[in-house]
Amino acid sequence: MLPSLQESVDGDERELESSEEGGGPAEERRPERFSNSYYCLYGYQGYSSSEQAADSDDGSPSSATPETPSAEDFSLSLVDTNLPAEAETELRSFIAKRLIKGALFEGMGNVASVELSIPEFRVGCYYCLLQQEKLLETATVESNISPPEYVTCFLGGSEKGLELYPFLNLSLFALELDIYVQGLKTNLDSEKSNLETYIKPYLRSWFEDSVCPIQRVVQLFQEKLAFLLHAALSYTPVEVKNSDERTKKDIHRFLSAASLQGLIQEGTMTSLCIAMTEEQHKSVVIDCNGPQPQFHNAGSNKFCDDWMQAFLNGAEGGNPFLFQQIVENFKLKAIQDTNNLKRFIRQAEMNHYALFKCFVFLKNCGSGDVLLKIVKVEQAEMPEAKNVITVLEEFMRETAVA
Repeated sequence: MLPSLQESVDGDERELESSEEGGGPAEERRPERFSNSYYCLYGYQGYSSSEQAADSDDGSPSSATPETPSAEDFSLSLVDTNLPAEAETELRSFIAKRLIKGALFEGMGNVASVELSIPEFRVGCYYCLLQQEKLLETATVESNISPPEYVTCFLGGSEKGLELYPFLNLSLFALELDIYVQGLKTNLDSEKSNLETYIKPYLRSWFEDSVCPIQRVVQLFQEKLAFLLHAALSYTPVEVKNSDERTKKDIHRFLSAASLQGLIQEGTMTSLCIAMTEEQHKSVVIDCNGPQPQFHNAGSNKFCDDWMQAFLNGAEGGNPFLFQQIVENFKLKAIQDTNNLKRFIRQAEMNHYALFKCFVFLKNCGSGDVLLKIVKVEQAEMPEAKNVITVLEEFMRETAVA
């Protein structure tokens, strides 16, 4: 199963390409791709239940469990959208049903598939409830009107060949979108000028700012992307020079997405960062002053070269959602290889044949240089494993010389 991971990525991309009509270059298809991203912002006003108010007035005890809200308990007012009128009405009905079910939580979005009267018909919908950073002074505890809140919706993900499950595309970016919607909180107010100068442009940019950074990095670096993958995998510090702010943010977003942060122990990650910095004494430097970015102090290996090709194959299809899935597969394969190496090392402590299996694995996996450093940090307090790793390091040095 493990050797077929990258093949499956390439196969998915070939299937995507075969399903497209016309087959023109990616640049020509880009406007069509961006046309299927939508947004909608609603003002949400909740009201206290009249029945609960009556219960409190006559002194009868109220239920310990709050009743499920009904459509009369809140109102939704449209603030801004780029959806057609009919589709917006359908989306409003969908959000109202979710509110009635209590399925919206402040600051934490959900993703679902919705069917709307738009050319794509079925799209993924990210929706999130937001409260203003500063509550209105008029909303006091004596009032039955709740402080103003907002429901933000981002819709997309119905790429060609992937129409059946568009919510899966958008769900890959749920965390990024949770962060993105927080940028609205400090600017949500009743001033129309703020709506025109900040909120509308911010909403319109959600797709480019949250979904497309990895794609832009792939298009920028092309074959040099292998250096960036190696830096992410090995926790090597990266310094970006002579770059505009968006490109710098895209690069660091890619490094964060491709690293194993959160997948290995935090202490191991910290120790590995320190070890890599002490060993190399230099950061990878990316100089963007010129038509093509230049790398200094960069390295790569066969594993990163192979996955670089998977990213380039994805770029040919022009599907920005595919890149996030490739990143996840890249990290999954790296973690699987790391776990296999640790298992072989545990066996090699008692079995010389298992030590030979470690040699073969490190030689063939394509990322033995990085994996051995990760395992060395993790196993630093285990004498038996340390002895095995010392032998393996010697083997890696002799192999590099040969």
